[in-house]
Amino acid sequence: MYLDELSTKEFKKRINKNTVVILPVGIIEEHGTALPLCTDSLQSEYVAERVAEKVKGYILPPIRYGVCSSTKNFPGSISLSFDTMRKLIYDILSELIRNNVRKVVVLSGHAGRMHMSAIRLAAKKIVNEFNVKIIVLSDYELLYDEKGRKFLKKTGIPEYDGHGGAIEASRIMISRPDLIKCKGRRAKKSLPKIPRYHILRNPEKYFPEGIIGDPSTASKEKGEKITDFVVKEIVRLIKEM
Repeated sequence: MYLDELSTKEFKKRINKNTVVILPVGIIEEHGTALPLCTDSLQSEYVAERVAEKVKGYILPPIRYGVCSSTKNFPGSISLSFDTMRKLIYDILSELIRNNVRKVVVLSGHAGRMHMSAIRLAAKKIVNEFNVKIIVLSDYELLYDEKGRKFLKKTGIPEYDGHGGAIEASRIMISRPDLIKCKGRRAKKSLPKIPRYHILRNPEKYFPEGIIGDPSTASKEKGEKITDFVVKEIVRLIKEM
């Protein structure tokens, strides 16, 4: 399932223009006191494995670095520059094409605007240069579009839930419960009022707990439902390729 576990002979035999290759992208980023720095990485990797199994695709080694913005000043957050991220994604995609891959999904667990813009710019340049099909998305974009919002409402997750909230806590409960730090205690609800449109030097002062949402309402059941929804939607998008 992981592309780099193939031998060069197996790669040549199995990989062709119809093969779907998934690149999971995460980040090392603060996620409150209860969740690990690799929260976004874990989510994209877990979903990638589920999707690859369904579409008989292959997964590239994950990228666990990305572009931090509002969380950059928290202890433990490690950010790449915008240009480094863009160039990294471009180089990986161009190497896939050189190896006869023509269908790629770049799946990010981190949905920051700068982070996603860097990835999309790289993918756009590749699409303009080569005959290739690329999907770029954060699975959170699926959860916050019209269909996703209806699903979240039905699942009992409020619209304000975001970074380090119930969605992320629920998903880590099913992918890596051993990394949840509360030891039986739940992180508290946090609904910060961050000024809209402002360019902030110290955005962390508006949410000192590092959370936007209510992780106290997280559950394994919600985690399973959310993951099933995301996997189903990504498989649908791949089939549309």
